[in-house]
Amino acid sequence: MGWFSVSVLLTWFLLQVVWSRPSPETTEIDVDGGIDQDIFDINEALGLDLFEGDIKLDRMQKRSSIIGDNYRWPHVIPYVLDDSLEMNAKGLILKAFEQYRLKTCIDFKPWEGEENYISVFKGSGCWSSVGNQQEGLQQLSIGANCDRIGTIQHEFLHALGFWHEQSRSDRDDYVSIVWDNIQPGKDHNFLKYNDTTSDSLNVPYDYTSVMHYSQNAFRNGTEPTIVTNIPDFMDVIGQRMDFSDCDLQKLNRLYNCSSSLSFMDTCSFELENICGMIQSSDDNSDWQRLSQVPAGPNTDHTNMGECEDSGFFMHFNTSVGVEGSTAILESRILYPKRGFQCLQFYFYNSGHESDRLYVWVREYTSAHPNGTLRLIEEIKGSPVTYWQLHHVSLNVTSKFRVVFQGMRGRGLSNGGLSIDDINLSETQCPHHVWHIRNFTHLLNTSPAGTAGTIYSPPFYSSKGYAFQVSLQVNGTTDNPFNLGMYLYLISGANDDHLQWPCAWQQGTMILLDQHPDIRQRMSNQRSITTDPLQLSDSSSSYLWDRPDKVGSIASFSNGTTFMRGPGSGTSAFLTHQRLRSRNFIKEDSVYILLTMEDISHLLSTQPSTTTKPATATKPTTSSTTTTPITTASVTQTEKPEIEVPDFCPDNPCENDGICVIVDRAPVCRCPAGDNWWYMGEKCERKGSTEENTIIAVSSTIAVFVVMLIVTITTAVCLKKKYSRGKENRETLTLEENKTSF
Repeated sequence: MGWFSVSVLLTWFLLQVVWSRPSPETTEIDVDGGIDQDIFDINEALGLDLFEGDIKLDRMQKRSSIIGDNYRWPHVIPYVLDDSLEMNAKGLILKAFEQYRLKTCIDFKPWEGEENYISVFKGSGCWSSVGNQQEGLQQLSIGANCDRIGTIQHEFLHALGFWHEQSRSDRDDYVSIVWDNIQPGKDHNFLKYNDTTSDSLNVPYDYTSVMHYSQNAFRNGTEPTIVTNIPDFMDVIGQRMDFSDCDLQKLNRLYNCSSSLSFMDTCSFELENICGMIQSSDDNSDWQRLSQVPAGPNTDHTNMGECEDSGFFMHFNTSVGVEGSTAILESRILYPKRGFQCLQFYFYNSGHESDRLYVWVREYTSAHPNGTLRLIEEIKGSPVTYWQLHHVSLNVTSKFRVVFQGMRGRGLSNGGLSIDDINLSETQCPHHVWHIRNFTHLLNTSPAGTAGTIYSPPFYSSKGYAFQVSLQVNGTTDNPFNLGMYLYLISGANDDHLQWPCAWQQGTMILLDQHPDIRQRMSNQRSITTDPLQLSDSSSSYLWDRPDKVGSIASFSNGTTFMRGPGSGTSAFLTHQRLRSRNFIKEDSVYILLTMEDISHLLSTQPSTTTKPATATKPTTSSTTTTPITTASVTQTEKPEIEVPDFCPDNPCENDGICVIVDRAPVCRCPAGDNWWYMGEKCERKGSTEENTIIAVSSTIAVFVVMLIVTITTAVCLKKKYSRGKENRETLTLEENKTSF
């Protein structure tokens, strides 16, 4: 066999060793130990003996929602985020504030010397005082494992003046307290108060309240301490997902809220007035309010055909007319406050792939009182047989209308374009959406544990980090009745240009409650923040280092290989019982909304912009007074001496990047899609998964070439060594022959 044949065989063998070796399992870290710990479990484990488990009594008030105006906060509440807080908690507190803005008239602003304010810090456990104590600095603790948005909402509801739901005077009509199952000395946590000292604000008893104890609160053994008089609610009480409808009713009544701050509009087209939307005269067709279309959809998205004589959507018929025919539907006039908006709606295309839906805004200014149109997004694609969720980011600063324009394409259509369940709010849109179809089948057939894990497509953050999310459909083998969810960094096209270990990127995973009104959704979410100094549990390597350094080989469905870093999340994301209690599954689909954003600006202390009055109580510990990730407060209050704009006067960002103010400096938030992204200080560079694939292939070729060269060199050296050895042996034989003579 020649030396070249030997080298080829050696190369083949080495490649088999590299590419065919068993891939190490991707490791997952449970941030909560895989246990769904409630507030009271956390505090009890710490040995805290707080009133009702999580209430600090500074001065004893009567038990009520809050009696007396002096215990109420102003509608704009000053706050300080203490430096002791974990970074993940800081980001989640700001997200909780956004939920208050979306669903109530309560706002939060960084403390600027006001007499009374809330100081949020990392204490022992999760707790708060009830109501405004009028004592200057008022503490609220978000300790270890308290960094869940429902927990934060719960503690701030205490601070706003609310006690626990099961302490209401009428609670015995709805729940039974099993006194024998309560831990000795904890009976006082289950006392109730009569209606002369407890005000339920004329809102019905609420099993779904975020302020309700769970069935196992303070139990002594394995049996429940609270039994609901309606058995179906046993697994409902104690939810920590989001505000319930009744939570919001009580809060809005207590603070006389007539509207919420960042909510703008919602429409499910159930009423004939179609929410005040108008048909334009600048087209040659109309949108029709229908309940079904022969070519699809067969039902609306709101009710999915389950309610008789209801369930409507708007439809543009593209099976008639000529190419270029249009139908325009415009919203009522809207008045923005924040300079950015998120438009969300469901879209159904039963027409032709050449049909188009255009989303415009018609902006009214003093220079253009009749309005000018600006195109925001073009939606296209092949027809499908299901509703699809869309998000469109707007950045409107003057009064405006949202305009939906349907356009007939050149191909043959049997149906058309349909829209339903529109929501518009002054919030940030999620960066990515993971749509999982046929979910009931997955629930019924997926094994528990890692074998039943499904992975999302790859996504990119605005900073250029590639990441992925996994869903354990049937939990772990020890607890198969939960959903588990984890976040991973994966190898991407930008890795050579990024900071490693990855620092202070907060990934948020939201399982969407698909209620048609965004204000009534109770979505479930968890956030994971990349700490650059966090070590892996099993080694001394950094958990959030480059995936090709700390990860394992994985592959996409198309066979492309990549490196997946360790995962972080929880195997107790949501119980199957709660999964079925809301509209998480609709049309047999679930949606997971994903965002990864840089929260490194929350590391630094922000100086106050006004001179503090002498009467103000100063914090006793170092603190971080922060502006929310998105903007400052929505409502207009007294202006500080230095006003920080919510958005940049001159947008330096390219390629539709959004400029926001962070630490008083303009920062570009670059757009990113499922398989493309922009990066750089001004979003000037574009990347794509195609480049990622090219890089992966190039790397493979490069490795092959290097190994081939090494193998050939080795073979040549071996041949030379063999030749020299043969010559030496021949010489030695010749010498031996001479000696024998």
